[in-house]
Amino acid sequence: MTLLPDQISYLTDLRQALHRQPEISGEEEKTAASILEELEKLGPDRIWTDLGGHGVAAEFAGAADGPTVLLRCELDGLPIREISEVLYKSEVEGKGHLCGHDGHMVSMLGVAMHLGQRPATGRVILLFQPAEETGAGAQAVIDDPRWPEIKPDYAFAYHNVPARPLGEIGVRAGSGNCASRGMQILLEGKSSHAAAPEDGLSPGPAMAALMNALPALSHGVIGDTDFALSTLTHANLGEPTFGIAPADGELRVTLRCMTNERMEKLIADALALVDQHCTGLRTEVHWHDIFRAVVNDEEATAIAAEVAHERGHVLNEMQLPMRWSEDFGRFGDDGAKAAMLYIGSGENCPQLHNADYDFPDALLPTVIDVFCGIVDRILGTN
Repeated sequence: MTLLPDQISYLTDLRQALHRQPEISGEEEKTAASILEELEKLGPDRIWTDLGGHGVAAEFAGAADGPTVLLRCELDGLPIREISEVLYKSEVEGKGHLCGHDGHMVSMLGVAMHLGQRPATGRVILLFQPAEETGAGAQAVIDDPRWPEIKPDYAFAYHNVPARPLGEIGVRAGSGNCASRGMQILLEGKSSHAAAPEDGLSPGPAMAALMNALPALSHGVIGDTDFALSTLTHANLGEPTFGIAPADGELRVTLRCMTNERMEKLIADALALVDQHCTGLRTEVHWHDIFRAVVNDEEATAIAAEVAHERGHVLNEMQLPMRWSEDFGRFGDDGAKAAMLYIGSGENCPQLHNADYDFPDALLPTVIDVFCGIVDRILGTN
């Protein structure tokens, strides 16, 4: 589908307006309200609100029975201060759309413009999902009691990928994005005067051992089924004083694997190290930002690749998965034939989550064209 110049201009202005007012995971109330307002203008057959939090979904139904195709995007920004010279930079202190979810939302609104002419069969669900950045949003949507009304046969999404040519369509059947999770280790001993540390129990030695042992669990390189990465991200010991031998400590580590099965082994190995090195200390382990691996369905991936090729877009059949994580994999776990696309946002585009990142508006026509093509391929046109 080719949108008219005034439609692209409208979507660009909307994207930049969303960019100014980012909301982080779980707080997307105003963003969801803006999306709802735009969807209502486009006349879907049904709208769901407050899905899994602040999620919004819209249905565009064909005249005959057929499969349900879900197209998913994300509502949330990041708790990162934007450093940018753009006129539409974030107006919310300490928060920014520095992953491109503003562009993802507007892309799907562009698809909704196309869906004014309904598909021949089945139905399209556009899902504007909350809380992707924490890994909680997709599962919260699936756990919503209204999910059976939406549950798709096919599910597609995309992420923009810096350092790749603008508009290049990356596809990969099988492993697409790594599983990951945050491991928070809390250690409690006994404080003492710094002149008599032997009368206390400091977690310092255990922390020092874990700071070496946990990263050493890393193994292999991305692409290996046995790939594992254990990254130390935070350490804190006691208070910033000179007179107290500390009682408390905290470590944070991110665990990352290409498969969910390998993640289970990495978790077990990490917990074994905590047990090994923390004798005598009271320890607690808490898990955060839990992402399952994205495993792209072969049929859905092939459909996306064929559409991209037939419509004249540059196709990259990727040899390696992404090391970063995405909670879109939950939809495949739930039974949909799911595929994520990895669409280049420019070779000079700043990295995702960089303080100066900005979604390239020039990418919108390509994304909209590909996703409209996927819908037309599966459901047909009137």
